[in-house]
Amino acid sequence: MELQPKFEAVHYRGSEKLKGFSTLITGGDSGIGRAVAVLFAREGANVAIAYLAEHEDAEQTRQLVEAEGGRCILIPGDVKDAAYCADAVRQVVKAFGKLNVLVNNAAFQEHAASLEELTAERFDETFQTNIYGYFHMAKAALPHLHRGDSIINTGSVTGLRGSKELIDYSATKGAIHAFTKALAHNLADQGIRVNAVAPGPVWTPLNPADKAPEDIAKFGAKTHLGRPAQPEEISPAYVFLAAPCCSSYITGTVLPITGNAGDGA
Repeated sequence: MELQPKFEAVHYRGSEKLKGFSTLITGGDSGIGRAVAVLFAREGANVAIAYLAEHEDAEQTRQLVEAEGGRCILIPGDVKDAAYCADAVRQVVKAFGKLNVLVNNAAFQEHAASLEELTAERFDETFQTNIYGYFHMAKAALPHLHRGDSIINTGSVTGLRGSKELIDYSATKGAIHAFTKALAHNLADQGIRVNAVAPGPVWTPLNPADKAPEDIAKFGAKTHLGRPAQPEEISPAYVFLAAPCCSSYITGTVLPITGNAGDGA
């Protein structure tokens, strides 16, 4: 990407909101996941990064986390694999002694101009990554979560109002929103909060990856703010939802951060 995403949030000052927390972020090697990792570390957390194959990006994220004073471990693998998810959680607990916050953020996305163009194989890939991966990770994490801990899922504005060329992706994001609300109901008695962030267009490697240059130039232009968000403009919401001092009475919420007035869950 010629214009690199901004994730360091240089004007954000940490205040130990997550001091001593152990956190796991899927898809944490770049984009929103990297931005969240940086702020979690700035707030005092240790961070585990689950990622698919971008080792160089993941290593850069580790260096950024460690520069903030946090410990960081990298766990490569595929969230479509339930065994990998279980092993990733075990590695976090072994390294940090516990798990307080799971951020389900890994995603697969490709544009398709029509339903005819969307193959069953592609549809399966999107669902296996975007919603099965969240299910596998949440199920693996749950035995280690306790009252005051939380799960934060990454939804999308496409799950709120659809997207013409992202039929399968939009469907998974709608499923993530419903999964968030249902799991929040299910875990409320245990004091474990479950929330989601639903970003609009964000300048990350995922969004413009398969678009033509002329489309990339217009990416986010139709929002009321007239541009895509930078990852650093989304990541503070994850701190807010992770930190009991900020959101101990919030669960089952899908928080839209879309650059638009009127979007809601």
